[in-house]
Amino acid sequence: MESWLGTILGFFGIALAVALPGIGSAIGVGLVGEAGAGVVTEDPDKFGQILLLQVIPGTQGIYGLLTGFLLMMRLNVFSFGNLKVLTLEQGLFVVMAALPIALVGWLSAISQGKTAAAGVGVIAKRPEELGKPVTFAAMVETYAVLAFLSSLLLIFGLPIK
Repeated sequence: MESWLGTILGFFGIALAVALPGIGSAIGVGLVGEAGAGVVTEDPDKFGQILLLQVIPGTQGIYGLLTGFLLMMRLNVFSFGNLKVLTLEQGLFVVMAALPIALVGWLSAISQGKTAAAGVGVIAKRPEELGKPVTFAAMVETYAVLAFLSSLLLIFGLPIK
């Protein structure tokens, strides 16, 4: 009887890649929404600027989802009946490939949400300065992009045939 432990670990890696950045993005987007709601109550014309800030922490969730899809393709999840059965070592490799975007995506989305939420205060007082809070939030994005690229490189190097 073949062992499914490696395949289960592979699916665990996929779940980490999708779930953690998704949770972080939900928290980050929520933080900006909370901060922006009060401003929009006072000045509805600032909705568009605040919405731009609110969207930014959602990108980590997208990176995690893309990583998960790539891992699913490597494991033939979408090829019904042809799922790859992984060894324990291969399953661990999948988990390790998922970890950069899972962990950095999760934490950076929350940090980016806090940064963008602070930027809502800038928009409240000086709406013409939108570029500055967007830049502050984009700086946090750099590390999510690096983690996403690291996970992608690891996925393409997985010893799975």
